[in-house]
Amino acid sequence: MTESAKNKVENKPEEQTFVLQINAQYIKDLSFEAPALPQAFLALKKPPEISIDIDVAAKKADEKHHYTVDLSIKVRATMDEDHKTLFLCELVYGGLVTLEAPENHIEPLLLIEIPHLLFPYARSIIGTLVREAGFPALQINPIDFASLYRAKLAHAQQEKQQKKGE
Repeated sequence: MTESAKNKVENKPEEQTFVLQINAQYIKDLSFEAPALPQAFLALKKPPEISIDIDVAAKKADEKHHYTVDLSIKVRATMDEDHKTLFLCELVYGGLVTLEAPENHIEPLLLIEIPHLLFPYARSIIGTLVREAGFPALQINPIDFASLYRAKLAHAQQEKQQKKGE
């Protein structure tokens, strides 16, 4: 082996290992309201307007490497011009995870990767609940949690700058 090749091998950065395990998934909070039923079924002339709000929160669960991640999804369907609520569904779907990673990777893993793994289950719960309430099937498109995370970081940075300016 040449001297330069040997130096390249010796200067090779160590591979980082991560431990990521979902220990439990659970419904932390679930609410469904359909205040306009059954009259709404008679009055509904066009598909309702659907709005979906999503948030992710994470925190350390203990002094070891355990964290909780809460994926909050709020779905509101409104009808007519007066935006009367047809139904409102709110779900907080949680995960208890073990995560061992370098410090600079923990927050992105908790707020991007874990919600990405939890989302299909939360989407299924909401879809089933809406269907069982008598409404047409609701399909929630996949969520770009990386963009959501970047938006949260930008918003926090903006607030920080505003506080410095005051």
